[in-house]
Amino acid sequence: MQKVKFGILVFPGSNCDHDAHYAVSSVLNQEARFVWHKESSLGDVDVVVIPGGFSYGDYLRCGAIARFSPIMQDVVRFARAGGPVIGICNGFQILTEVGLLPGALLRNESLRFVCKDVYVRVEQAGARFTSACAPGEVLRIPIAHGEGRYVADAETLRRLEGEGRVVFRYVTPEGEAVPEANPNGSMNNIAGILNEGGNVLGLMPHPERACDPLLGNSDGQKVFQSLIQSFAVHETVHNLS
Repeated sequence: MQKVKFGILVFPGSNCDHDAHYAVSSVLNQEARFVWHKESSLGDVDVVVIPGGFSYGDYLRCGAIARFSPIMQDVVRFARAGGPVIGICNGFQILTEVGLLPGALLRNESLRFVCKDVYVRVEQAGARFTSACAPGEVLRIPIAHGEGRYVADAETLRRLEGEGRVVFRYVTPEGEAVPEANPNGSMNNIAGILNEGGNVLGLMPHPERACDPLLGNSDGQKVFQSLIQSFAVHETVHNLS
């Protein structure tokens, strides 16, 4: 099978770009390259990863300046053409700022930075980013954010839930979506959502930090494995046609 080419964006203040690169290249044995924010083209990448960190120091608000970086025009073009994009933590914030995902990420309800492992339930195992998961599977993935509280108006929430676009939800280790399992006060315990086309994922937990078995947890691998498998399926169908 041909390797999947991951393009990992780098902004001033990104701090999870190398984590993402290591996860997809060293752990999952795929191709990966960094894409500097001042570049105007993504090149021939198959997947775009917008990593976590503090792009432009989170001035104004998280992701508000990064959305104007030259590379983001091509990211929007790539996404609207159906290319898979995954925004992790700050990347999720950037995706909402640029309009590829609805809603916004606000200060945690506690007004404190939260850094710990959380549990998320896979709400849509048929998505491109979760096909390697079982329906309702609970994954343990770390978070590290101060502005991770997902909010949206009532109509947007209704559509996200009704269209199956809530892909990850904060839960207890037993899989219960209760307030105590919500680390930041996100509406409906939402941890990750999809766009209408199902090719853009934003999530606050860091799957790239839960990929290497040497760290004692590889649950995050399933997000990237799902993406890689989706290309393998496409390749098989193409060869049969």
